[in-house]
Amino acid sequence: MTGAAAGTGRAIALRLGIEGAVVVVADIDAERGQETVRMVEARGGRARFVRADVTHDDDVQRMVAFADQGRGGPQILVNNAGGGGHVEPHFPDATPSQWSATLDLNLRSAMLATQIAVDPMRTGGGGAVVNVASTAGLGFAAYQSPEYGAAKAGLIRFTAALAELQERMNVRVNCVVPDWIATQRAQDELARMTPGERAAAPPPVAMEEVADAVVELVRDDGLAGRVMVLWGGEPRRLLDTG
Repeated sequence: MTGAAAGTGRAIALRLGIEGAVVVVADIDAERGQETVRMVEARGGRARFVRADVTHDDDVQRMVAFADQGRGGPQILVNNAGGGGHVEPHFPDATPSQWSATLDLNLRSAMLATQIAVDPMRTGGGGAVVNVASTAGLGFAAYQSPEYGAAKAGLIRFTAALAELQERMNVRVNCVVPDWIATQRAQDELARMTPGERAAAPPPVAMEEVADAVVELVRDDGLAGRVMVLWGGEPRRLLDTG
């Protein structure tokens, strides 16, 4: 899984390890990635680390090959790497290279990893892809980072468009769409708010809840091309994509 060295990605990796998956921790941060491996192993799971920058095509190819290594192909791909929606400047003030980098990280990388993984998944008997998007990609309200919102909206639509892969390749592609996640950055932002701002802010989604949603989409072989939304303080629900 990508972006697994810390935060939500680490929480998902830990949960997959507990569930019995051999977790390939892929990230650009080798030190914290190896720490995630040790944490998975400390909980009785199995994990390996591969350094990969998902915005580089060769790294994505190498990541999938590393997960395969003669084991019949990867069975699960979690496209979790992303971010940058809070980093200024935003479109249209950002340069084309700046907003393109946001699209590459949050959309293109997941598309490429999925494209590379589906063939070895099919050869190995099938698999499941879970994309991690954001509620920034839902709705039509103004948003501070148009490029980030567009990338996450694209990831959601990309997921729904691949529902037919279940019949054609025995590969299920689904998407988790969390609202504000209770990462360290979110906790720091809450701490800087006034009491009134904190009272008005929506409750953040626990990282463990995102991990639970990922596991549910991996396990349920009746779900393909589905989008699961997680709003803080509410039960997770599937959007009607029909």
